[in-house]
Amino acid sequence: MPRSPLKYPLEVRQRAVEMVLSTGRPIASVALELGLNPETLRKWVRKAQTPDRVPQDELATPAEKDAEIRRLRAEVAELRRTNEILRLASAYFAQELDPARRSETSR
Repeated sequence: MPRSPLKYPLEVRQRAVEMVLSTGRPIASVALELGLNPETLRKWVRKAQTPDRVPQDELATPAEKDAEIRRLRAEVAELRRTNEILRLASAYFAQELDPARRSETSR
């Protein structure tokens, strides 16, 4: 489905945002002066103030992606080893602290 044409030309948008940012006047005041909806102008200003964010996946080269995958796989393996050690340690200490288990294992 094709996009509908913009209600306000890009030049109008840019000038309105520039006016808000350069003068420091309230958005509602500038919007009233230009005949714009204040919330519309507020969105334009927010968008202008935040840098364009492109998802990190789109920026990475195949080599960077492969390196990231290797790093994440190594991290997962390390976390699995750590979890196994913690599981065994908790079982060991549970056995040491439980008198019923101590008597069963000492037979």
